[in-house]
Amino acid sequence: MFIYLDESGDLGFDFTKAKTSQYFVITILVCHHKQVVDGIATAVKRTLKNKLNHKKQNQRVVNELKGAETSLTIKQYFARHLPDDGWDIYSVTLNKSRVEPHLQTKEGKKRLYNFLARFILEKIHFANDLPWVNLIVDRCKNNEEIKDFNNYVENQLDALLPLNCMLTIDHLASHENAGLQAVDLFCWGIARKDAHKDTNWFASYCDKVRLDTIYLP
Repeated sequence: MFIYLDESGDLGFDFTKAKTSQYFVITILVCHHKQVVDGIATAVKRTLKNKLNHKKQNQRVVNELKGAETSLTIKQYFARHLPDDGWDIYSVTLNKSRVEPHLQTKEGKKRLYNFLARFILEKIHFANDLPWVNLIVDRCKNNEEIKDFNNYVENQLDALLPLNCMLTIDHLASHENAGLQAVDLFCWGIARKDAHKDTNWFASYCDKVRLDTIYLP
């Protein structure tokens, strides 16, 4: 099993700043076998080649798909080339306006992020004969935060995974990994739905969403 995790929004709480988001979204893409991972990678590569880098006169090479920078038409093209099955989406949206002050500190934000990641990972069904889980996270943390996150998640998943299941956690740059680019697109769509009631992109993949909930509604 391959699990890709990405986020949208920020954990800032100064709502007087224009760039501070109302919500913070964590989304995971679960791929149940390697063929699905390869199929998603093919969809990403095909979209980049045919829709973003196909013009010879275009001097700027786009090397990754980003939810905030990709048009709806291109997103829909990407969705049409995804595997038909073998993958699921889980997402949790934090209503930041209801977060307690002690969780708005530097240490509190770290605890809050780890809690939300655990909250959503616990919703996945792990088969009893599952041999290996690879969790791939968009690399946006420093080395200390990565260590804390890995230790926390490993401890929490230990009780959920089969006894002989091996867990690996990788933190990668999104341009290096097609699965991270895919989950970025999905996460952005859920954030748009929750913050702006815009479901145009979300409607293209909503049948794959197994969990979509607001924490502290």
